[in-house]
Amino acid sequence: MASTSVSRVVPASPDEVWSLIGGFGSLPDWLPYIPESTLLEGGRVRRLKNPEGEVIIERLVGFNETERHYSYAILQAPFPVNGYVSTLRVHAVPGQENAAEVQWSGRFDPDDATENEVTDLFTGIYRDGLDALHETLAA
Repeated sequence: MASTSVSRVVPASPDEVWSLIGGFGSLPDWLPYIPESTLLEGGRVRRLKNPEGEVIIERLVGFNETERHYSYAILQAPFPVNGYVSTLRVHAVPGQENAAEVQWSGRFDPDDATENEVTDLFTGIYRDGLDALHETLAA
């Protein structure tokens, strides 16, 4: 099983960051790669579309409001992986009340691709996503 993790310090308190990214249907609010998110099954499944119109379906598999993190699994996507599970977390930065560290990590099995290819793919998605989050919060 392959894995990757990217983290970024962003210019907002952990509570502010979590209020923006903590909702399972909130990706379009901060992630340009996902302009559309529809919640299904009482909010436990999200149907996403990317700018090319490709559909990604993900299931919420863990959520902790107090600790500010959630995990999800991909059910359907145009990515060459199986068994994908990812976690998005918000941490306080000691001594900086107006900053937070956001960590986006995932594990997955390559499917018709090398481990390096899929690790590079998701490292890029996470990095670009956290860069977009930083831009949204800095605006």
